[in-house]
Amino acid sequence: MTTSIENRFIPSFIFSSAVLAVFAPYLPILLRELGYSPLWVGILFGIFEGAGIAGPILFGYWADRTGNYRLGLVVSCILPAIIAFPLIIWVNPVVSSIILVLFAFGLRSSVPLLDAITTIQIGKTGNYGRIRVWGSISFIFFTLCLQWTPFLKPNSAGNISLWITIGSVMSVAPILLLPGPLLRSSPKHDDKGLAEPEGKPVPIISAYVLGGFAIIFLSRLSMTSIYTYFPLYLTEVLQWNAVGLMFALAAASEVPFMFLSGKLIRRFGALPLLALSAAAVCLRLLVLAFLPFKPCIIVSQLLHSLCFGIFHPSAVHFFASIFPAKKRGTGMSVYLILGSGIPALISNMAGGVIVEAAGYQSLFTLYAAISGAAVLIWIVVRLNRKVLY
Repeated sequence: MTTSIENRFIPSFIFSSAVLAVFAPYLPILLRELGYSPLWVGILFGIFEGAGIAGPILFGYWADRTGNYRLGLVVSCILPAIIAFPLIIWVNPVVSSIILVLFAFGLRSSVPLLDAITTIQIGKTGNYGRIRVWGSISFIFFTLCLQWTPFLKPNSAGNISLWITIGSVMSVAPILLLPGPLLRSSPKHDDKGLAEPEGKPVPIISAYVLGGFAIIFLSRLSMTSIYTYFPLYLTEVLQWNAVGLMFALAAASEVPFMFLSGKLIRRFGALPLLALSAAAVCLRLLVLAFLPFKPCIIVSQLLHSLCFGIFHPSAVHFFASIFPAKKRGTGMSVYLILGSGIPALISNMAGGVIVEAAGYQSLFTLYAAISGAAVLIWIVVRLNRKVLY
């Protein structure tokens, strides 16, 4: 029965990844095409990520109050399609900021809502990684299609906006086709407090939970520098027009780890795997900073297998174990705040200043140190004998 439910959610993850396949590699390039400097790209991305904090909170609270996720998912999926072309028509920092706020409300809300209702419906015995891996496969497919498409190549702001619109419209269809009961939260799946392997409830104010929050926050702070500035680094510093290919390679590397994440989490626990991911982020950034050669860049992209393929399922499991089903929408919103919104806001705005003042090498080196700090936090938490793994 759980497997059948898992299969019903797979199309939603496949098509929601179509939007991410355009947004992740090409939105920084779109903003550069509009004439914004790296400093302004960082500022605008910071505004985008800041707005991405508010949207999921509102949509998550709405879904938790009504118990119905369909309307929130539909609205969040369709918003990017509505505002993609206004973004390139009215090129002004103030107008672009407003449009990116609306963009963030949609794009940053759909994923946590989908994660929330999926983890509710599959329960403790479900394998979230098995479902999410289809999103990774979809991401690979769409990024390669964009890289090698013979028409409407994503090398201009207009074409990128068109692909964002197409992807957003596609992502709505599977949501509309899901049966109503699968989009409603159900108390029978309420898996309270499962933060420790032995099933003992762990309070929010504990070394385990606060340590997990800190590791996720710092890891994402570091990773954002890759997502936002790697495309610019690749095209401006290395003069290598392979943005889509590199993102597809990274996504391909995460597939086996994503698929096996359920077994790995049960075997090792979420927090040690999050620490492993932080170590991989640190190594990946050091490679970008000190080994700017194409073979080394390819190796760094393969580290995405640990940086996201292990990080995301472990973080989702961590938050799902803390928040019960009736508050899962809010819980995934908190994950987005700590694991994307606030760290990305800080990282993007600071990153633009660092690139303008000291270049990409300084940017990647600094953020490597931050992810290294996340590993140290895990060591401190691990030494606390009150926390069991």
